[in-house]
Amino acid sequence: MSSATLKENKMGTQPIGRLLLTMSVPMMLSMLVQALYNVVDSIFVARISELQYELTAVSTAFPIQNLMIAFGTGIGVGITTLISKSLGEKNPKRARRAAAQGIMLEICSCIIFVLIGLFGTEAFMRSQTGNEEIIRHGVDYLSICCTFSFGIFIEITFEKLLQSTGKMVQSMLSQAIGAIINIVLDPILIFGMFGLPAMGIKGAACATVIGQMAAAVAAIIFHLASNRELRIAPSDFKLHKKLIAKILIVGLPSVLMVAIGSVMTYCMNKILFSINKVGEIATTVFGVYFKLQSFLVMPVIGLNNGMVPIIAFNYGARNKKRITKTIRLSVIAAVCIMLCGILLFQLAPEWLLGLFGAENEMMSIGKTALRIISLNFIFAGYCIVISSTFQAFGNGLFSMIISFIRQLVVLIPVAFLFARFGELWQVWLAFPIAECAACVMCTVMFVYLYKKLIKPLGEGPSKDDLLKKLTEQFEKGEITEEAYNHKKADILDNL
Repeated sequence: MSSATLKENKMGTQPIGRLLLTMSVPMMLSMLVQALYNVVDSIFVARISELQYELTAVSTAFPIQNLMIAFGTGIGVGITTLISKSLGEKNPKRARRAAAQGIMLEICSCIIFVLIGLFGTEAFMRSQTGNEEIIRHGVDYLSICCTFSFGIFIEITFEKLLQSTGKMVQSMLSQAIGAIINIVLDPILIFGMFGLPAMGIKGAACATVIGQMAAAVAAIIFHLASNRELRIAPSDFKLHKKLIAKILIVGLPSVLMVAIGSVMTYCMNKILFSINKVGEIATTVFGVYFKLQSFLVMPVIGLNNGMVPIIAFNYGARNKKRITKTIRLSVIAAVCIMLCGILLFQLAPEWLLGLFGAENEMMSIGKTALRIISLNFIFAGYCIVISSTFQAFGNGLFSMIISFIRQLVVLIPVAFLFARFGELWQVWLAFPIAECAACVMCTVMFVYLYKKLIKPLGEGPSKDDLLKKLTEQFEKGEITEEAYNHKKADILDNL
């Protein structure tokens, strides 16, 4: 049997639980590695001084760092989609050209952030706070991260090239290499070890960009060693406007989805800084929360990356039963992950804040913040999965609308009003309020999508039909007896 047929049989007959697990776990681990970069920086930066201006500066710089990830991964999604489609259509030439055009787009994105690093970091920091210490540390940190951002853009680009051809393990390994180097270098460069001078917050930035460069080198090596389908020639870098347009059509919505989060973070920083007496501490606490919650959200996003192709395949096969079961199991798994997060944030906020050196007023404000904001986890797992379901059916606009309304139409105005007319603890209520609104929108849109796209589908082939077809393949000698027994067990277990 061909590899394509084997993949179809797996996607169409393997028990959904096992299929979802095997497809999601590598991506979940990969996303967890991604969450390490800023978190590790912040943990070590928090120990530079008792006043923690450096930690506040890192939190204030985060929107720009997140925006870099938005451009890198968003364009990367467009690259991956076009390459995978081209290879599936047996068109390796177009796949190579798509890879080359994608690399050029990522280079252009990188140049934008290099210019920001050279000329725009101080203006960005001053737009959020007037504290000169925070501004100085923020400029020191962000200028290095942006000026040397070619590491993260190269890393993301070649990881996407690996993912586009199914090299998930190599992609994960390159990320792990970068994260480990970052973790090792952070204390060495920040505090000065092994004869090196203490660089403070500049050391954290240097550790980050060196880790990114190492990951980029690893990704390039893995690409050259294993991605034989994408041997890019110099002629492939000739400008192809149609290919660039196709990459951007798919990639820009992904860029905007993540960019909305950067805008929200920037606006929340401004709102919190405006609160008298406790604004700086509140901003630091918000930055700490945002990094901590990534360890819950990232695995759910990895789960979604495994879920989407299963739904898309079975939508093509018109198998409503497998689609609904995939969605149901994904929602259950996501909700369970987020419930674990609620328990952690409710029962051990002191321990979580202690990782970032919180004491006295920061600990007091932080405990209240983590316990209130984490209430949104009740709805977040469900919302994330349902939003990805829309993308699986080609309705990415639904996901963007929900993200826009949740973060910019509900969360920011509610937080602004509470900051202006209420108390600090009420500002944190904006997060569960916004997530409730998103939950309602997700449900309404999913009901619409279900009635329009899922309900009209058939139930897919029956157990008897699948067994009959499998028996015919075995009798014709198309599959071995071992494969026959294995696939028969899958059919019986799943149906």
